[in-house]
Amino acid sequence: MNQIATRRDDPAKVLRGQLAAMRGEFANALPSHVSPEKFQRVVMTVVQQSPDLLAADRRSLMGACLKCAADGLVPDGREAALVLFSGKVQYMPMVAGLLKRARNSGEIGSVVVQVVHERDRFVWRPSDPDKPIEHEAPPLTEERGKPIGAYAIVRLKDGEVMHEVMSHAEIERVRNVSRAKNSGPWQQWWDQMARKTVFRRLAKYLPLDADVERLARRDDDLGQPGGDAEASPAIVDGTAEEAGSARLNALEGAIDGTAEEVETGDLLGDSP
Repeated sequence: MNQIATRRDDPAKVLRGQLAAMRGEFANALPSHVSPEKFQRVVMTVVQQSPDLLAADRRSLMGACLKCAADGLVPDGREAALVLFSGKVQYMPMVAGLLKRARNSGEIGSVVVQVVHERDRFVWRPSDPDKPIEHEAPPLTEERGKPIGAYAIVRLKDGEVMHEVMSHAEIERVRNVSRAKNSGPWQQWWDQMARKTVFRRLAKYLPLDADVERLARRDDDLGQPGGDAEASPAIVDGTAEEAGSARLNALEGAIDGTAEEVETGDLLGDSP
């Protein structure tokens, strides 16, 4: 009896079983170079390091992981992050994930996205189509000072250069409409979110494929009260509601069934 209680009180054990039950779903969603086993290990590591995620609504956690996998990203804090909103988990693409998908689009030759600090040398020439930005950081032995903005420069395969520059105030205005403005990535990795913000603005004008454009807009509605772009399934031939409901029901069944198996089935298997 004590052993059963211990198993039931171990949310990490239950989560590990639930992730294992979803391995097939993850395998179908992930790109070929990311194994479902690696994806599961990353999720377990991240969640175990964050007690709030481990205690959050489990269905939302699994749904967020599935959406992250479907976008070809890993929620390791670099490509994507799992964030908590009102007890439920959602995932946000991070700058490394956006850049990876953009590079893989085949349209981009090179891309630079950086934060500018007050002691950097920064020259912006909006009218220069070939070299609109010069940016030099001081030696590593010197302090760079506070961040004052961020920029993104993309050179397309045909040689065209496109760029975007945002001041610290502009970035903060974007932050202030986010539901995660005082927690999660904005609090832990401001520089990464600043880089993501300026690249997302530039991405609106880049010749990216539909999947990358959708990924760049992934968290647009997360900044609106009550909005959740990820909660609405894509509409295909008018069957979005049915497909979305079926997938969520299957997900819920997998979660509930795995929890029961972990709590009781494994123990019965341990008996002679």
